[in-house]
Amino acid sequence: MTPPTAAVVGQLARDLVLTVDRVPDAGASASATGRREQLGGKGANQAVALAQLGVRPTLVAVAGDDVIGDVLLDQARRDGIDTSAVVRRRDTLTGVIVEVLAADATYRYVEDLPLLGPADIAAADGRIRRADAVLLQLQQPPEAVLAAARIGRDAGRLVVLDGAPADADRDELLGLADVVRADDKEAELLLGLPADDPDRVRDAAHDLLKAGPKLIAVALAEGGNLFVWAGGEILVPLGDDPVIDTTGGGDAFVAALTDALLRGRSYPDAARWANRASAATVGHAGGRPDLTGLVRHV
Repeated sequence: MTPPTAAVVGQLARDLVLTVDRVPDAGASASATGRREQLGGKGANQAVALAQLGVRPTLVAVAGDDVIGDVLLDQARRDGIDTSAVVRRRDTLTGVIVEVLAADATYRYVEDLPLLGPADIAAADGRIRRADAVLLQLQQPPEAVLAAARIGRDAGRLVVLDGAPADADRDELLGLADVVRADDKEAELLLGLPADDPDRVRDAAHDLLKAGPKLIAVALAEGGNLFVWAGGEILVPLGDDPVIDTTGGGDAFVAALTDALLRGRSYPDAARWANRASAATVGHAGGRPDLTGLVRHV
């Protein structure tokens, strides 16, 4: 059986994770208790997770024309990612994300990331159009996201939005999407209310289905993920596994949700699979997923 394919439109970066016992105050320093350097960024994380789950991903992203870009793209190819749609931008440094992670699982990010433009999306048109699913991270410029969403919808592909659309493009993007996923902070922007009342969030999510999406998945402030579709819903609670670093949990979630839907799983099955993938990722430092040992529930 031919494996499903996906185009991931998002970030690629050098991911530097420094663990500390406690984040130092301003003007102070701290010794790192651990250090990890790896391929990262939301786009690359989702593409790695998809490849580990048996989906063939193509990454649409920007890398610089530097040595770091060479190293990261080599790693991506070894991870099973098609990098032919990654733009090598001249006179640009490849993106970097520095995460300082404390022992209590709180973190600080500092990042410098080159972003996609409409011309980059146009250049990747054929690769996006041929994929079975198009994953769009809304941290990219709205005009680039909108261009990719239009290509996906025109080709009849599964269009997955990760985040909350900007107000100017909200109606069109929601109309182009099949799936919308938001964390608890993004859910407030997406639904127009705090994510701390499951009943209100459920009602708002059902109402949002009228804008076009078939499935909405939002994280609740008090824990758990709510999935809503026409005629149904499921709240999947978080597990009891220890949380080391929530970075990358959402990326694994989106990848697994897409994987399940491409394989024809029901929404409840896809919801539980997404939660399991997220739980498998937040148990270690850094956002890079490790889903190769995850056993399918169906």
